[in-house]
Amino acid sequence: MSHHEDHEADHTPEAIRKRLSEDNAQGFLKDSIYGAIDGAVTTFAVVSSVAGAGLNSGIVIILGLANLLADGFSMASGNFLGTRAENQAARKARREEAEEIDKHPEGEREEIRQIYAAKGFEGETLEKIVETITADNSRWLDTMLQEEHGLSGPQPSPLKAALATFFAFLVIGAIPLSAYIVDLADPDILGSPFLPACILTGIAFFAVGAMKGRAVDQHWLLGGLETLGIGAFAASMAYAIGVLLRPLAEGL
Repeated sequence: MSHHEDHEADHTPEAIRKRLSEDNAQGFLKDSIYGAIDGAVTTFAVVSSVAGAGLNSGIVIILGLANLLADGFSMASGNFLGTRAENQAARKARREEAEEIDKHPEGEREEIRQIYAAKGFEGETLEKIVETITADNSRWLDTMLQEEHGLSGPQPSPLKAALATFFAFLVIGAIPLSAYIVDLADPDILGSPFLPACILTGIAFFAVGAMKGRAVDQHWLLGGLETLGIGAFAASMAYAIGVLLRPLAEGL
C-alpha cells in the first residue's frame, strides 16, 4: 500500500472514529514512555555512580533496587495526583459552566455566537450553528468547555496513568541492574558487569526513545539517538561523581 493510500485509509469515517476513541490510550502510552525513559536514566545513573566508586555488585543492586522502587513510586504517585487534580479542575469547570448556562442562557448563547463568529461564520449559517449547539444542553456544555477551557473528551483515569508509569519505570529501569544480578549469581560469566550493563541500557535508551519519537511524530531514529544521548550524558556525570567520591568509599 502506497503512502497516499495509507493517508487516505487514515481518513475514512471508521478510522477517524477509532482514532478519536483512542485518545486516552495515547495518553497512557505517553505515561509509559516517559516512565520508561526516567526509569532507565535514573537507575543507570545510580549504577554508574556506584560503579565509578568501585563498589561491588551487591551494593549496586541494593542501591539500584532502592532507587527503582522509591523513584518509581514517587513518579507514579506524582502522575496520579497530577492527573487527579486535572480531572478535579475539569469537573469544577463543568459544574460552573452548567450553572452559567442554567442561570444566564442568553449570555452563554451569545458566547457561542461570538466564538463561532470569530471562526469566520456569519449570517444564517452562524445562527444555525448557535441554534443547533444550544438546542441540546449536553452538546452546549461540551462546546463551552472545549472552546473556553480547552477541555474535550473523557478524562484519563489517574490510577491507570500511575500504573502505566510505574510498571514502565520498573521494567526498563531493571535493565541496568540485570548484568549485576547475573554477576552476583556467578562472577565468572561476565567478568566486569559494567560494560554489559552499559550496552543493555544503551539499547533500552534507544528503543524507548524510538517509541517516544513515533508517539510524538518525531523520526524514530532521531528520537532514539536523542534519548540515548541524554541517558549517556546523565550516566557520564554520575560515573564521574562516583570516581571523584571513590576515596570516601575506599575509606568505609
